[in-house]
Amino acid sequence: MSFLDNLVNKGKAKLNEFTQQHQQAPHPNYSNRPPPPPVNYASKPGGFPPSVPPRPQAPYQNPPLPQQYGPAPYWQADFNPSVPVPSIFVQETGAHGWGNNESQNYTTNPQNSFFTPDHKLVIRGIVSPSPNDKYTSARLYTHQTLSRQRGCLTAVLSAPCAEGIWPAFWLLPKEPFTWPNDGEVDIFESWNGDKVNHSCLHWGHFNGEDWNKHRVIETPIPDLDARPHHFAFAWDQPEDGKGGRMVWYIDGNAVMKANIPEGTRRLSEYRIILNVAMGGNVCGGKLPREGYYDFVVHELKMWNEPQGGWGNFYADFERGREGKTM
Repeated sequence: MSFLDNLVNKGKAKLNEFTQQHQQAPHPNYSNRPPPPPVNYASKPGGFPPSVPPRPQAPYQNPPLPQQYGPAPYWQADFNPSVPVPSIFVQETGAHGWGNNESQNYTTNPQNSFFTPDHKLVIRGIVSPSPNDKYTSARLYTHQTLSRQRGCLTAVLSAPCAEGIWPAFWLLPKEPFTWPNDGEVDIFESWNGDKVNHSCLHWGHFNGEDWNKHRVIETPIPDLDARPHHFAFAWDQPEDGKGGRMVWYIDGNAVMKANIPEGTRRLSEYRIILNVAMGGNVCGGKLPREGYYDFVVHELKMWNEPQGGWGNFYADFERGREGKTM
């Protein structure tokens, strides 16, 4: 399956997914839900569920940050193991294929998403030897929105790279919203262990009329599975929410720019989504092997200004590349 076919399938999947979601019951109120029972992952070799063999991975390490973004972030996620995951994220659930014929069942099980003693978030895709619930994972979105007209979102991520695995760090407006008209921003996603990041912007359907409403830049990251990487997304939007500019960064380098499309939702109303999908049309029907696949979030922050300040942002925008149409 070609890269273009994968992108078209991704778009169709998103449309089907949100059509299905809006026909279903609303998300549960996690504020009234008791936290999941504590799990002592330190007592398990490698922290993996007892029925699943460990899969060797690169050690988690903190990469050097390109530059500081200002005196302090205006929001940061504290992945404190003493609090439940729903204190920061809504845990979406389901095994309905998510519009893409995906195989994973997204769960609230603490084996699939948890905070570590050293304050990291782990989203763990598990391929179990058991035929019951063989593929499980987690899909999380923040209660917190970007909340400001201009700013910079940063994340330090260690991503799994394997056939049939699709980790993603992306943005959608808070509900209720209409996809794709309200817009979507993809900051990091990599398919099938290809070690290529797909920075994307979507605000239209995959048809002739909307041919120019899907933009992408592919950035090879040869050591994606060898060390953590630093991803950033900066935006500047007028107070009236009309127009503005965006720049995507990987390890301090501007990789894509875009004007904020007319008619999309204010970026201040967007939430952060983190998930690990398995199989499906985007992965060409390939499925991951038995084991576990960790998507590790070392830190997640929002800043008042991007790396190097707003002057650097405007310079990056002027010399940056616009995404190509799909």
